[in-house]
Amino acid sequence: MLAAESKPNPVRAVSAGHLLRVLGVAFGLAVTIGNTISTGILRTPGEVAQLLPEKWLFLAIWLLGGLCALCAAPSFAELGAMIPRSGGHYVFARYALGEYAGFVIGWSDWLGNCGSTAAAAILIGEYSTLLLPELGGHATAIALMVVATFAILQLIGIRTGSAVQQLSSLLKALAFLALVAACYLYSGRASANLGNQPALLMPHGIAFITAFVLALQAVIFTYDGWFGIIYFSGETKNPDVDVPRSMFSGTLSIMAIYLLVNAAIVHVLPMSQLAGKPLAMATVAQLFWGARGDTVVEALTIISMMGAINAYQLQQCRILFSMSVDGLFSKYATRVNKGGTPDVAHLLSTAAVVAFVLSGTFEQVLAVLAFSFATNYVVGLSSMLVLRRREPEHRRPYRAWGYPWTTIVALIAYSTFLLATFFTDTRNTWHALVLLAASYPLFRGLKLIAR
Repeated sequence: MLAAESKPNPVRAVSAGHLLRVLGVAFGLAVTIGNTISTGILRTPGEVAQLLPEKWLFLAIWLLGGLCALCAAPSFAELGAMIPRSGGHYVFARYALGEYAGFVIGWSDWLGNCGSTAAAAILIGEYSTLLLPELGGHATAIALMVVATFAILQLIGIRTGSAVQQLSSLLKALAFLALVAACYLYSGRASANLGNQPALLMPHGIAFITAFVLALQAVIFTYDGWFGIIYFSGETKNPDVDVPRSMFSGTLSIMAIYLLVNAAIVHVLPMSQLAGKPLAMATVAQLFWGARGDTVVEALTIISMMGAINAYQLQQCRILFSMSVDGLFSKYATRVNKGGTPDVAHLLSTAAVVAFVLSGTFEQVLAVLAFSFATNYVVGLSSMLVLRRREPEHRRPYRAWGYPWTTIVALIAYSTFLLATFFTDTRNTWHALVLLAASYPLFRGLKLIAR
């Protein structure tokens, strides 16, 4: 059933069905892997190697990015267990900072999830046409078919969505681990194909600091998604235990996979060969299997995107549902079917994804909302500090270890990321700020409509 909202924000009753408390740690781990691991781990290593062309430093920056997530995880685990409602970042922002702050976070997160679903679906369509040339010219149709297929599966109910997520995430993890194993098994063949490669020079002084910040920015972005369980806190069997366990097992699993993948890449490729490569794993696969290496990476990309699409679609409807329950969107979107799916919110979210795919605007949406991605972390960590001070006696079944230092360190790290995003992509950041300014009239209008 719906988790009770801690005062002063009571949850309104839904008209049909309830969210079901049927999810466990296995789902939490699966949705974290599905939500996080996508094409970022295929693309980012080449970018980081170009900025920091020293092997030990290259691996250290991936470890540091994981430690940033690990510092933030206790705070989000405490919030998720303390306020066990499905809906993600929106839930914390609204409870701690008020309706308008929650509205801004909720709408930007919903749009970001819908845009990410569209991007993943288009990528599946494009790579499918590469794998099967006879499908050429039908990338958009394939993308729409993928979106519709996952939408139907999730409409059946959360148990089906959970099973699909666990299967797709398991396949994804096994595929990456198989490539890691190949890097060590075939490393001799790769070395013979490469020969001697010249070393790259490390930047020094201010140039090194700039390169380090940009590399860390790229790595943190690649880690985004480790908090996946917070979108489903109200549907876990025992949120007091399941939310923290899912948070930490998921974050540690992502760290392990990323470190193994990058260690395997630099075991095979010299930094000079890795630097600047748009798809590092494709370069590795080509060394092992020649032209067939492209097929391997194309298949890996499709597998990765399948798990990501399922996770994004599960998340996006729960954001809209939770906002509707709180009177920030239509009351009709509070409906939940017998399978535990917020069906109206799900269909509206799917319609938004289809519109993004057909219009091709998802790339612009995601570019503008990149600023909001970092804002979610800053707002969530700030909410933790606010609630510890404002409601010290509130029930907290899990208390963040290392508080307040882990929270403060993570807040500094993600605030720095936010500032770096502002200075490195000022155009889209200003667009995001314009959207923020325009959001208040929309907020007031939707509140009137939702009455």
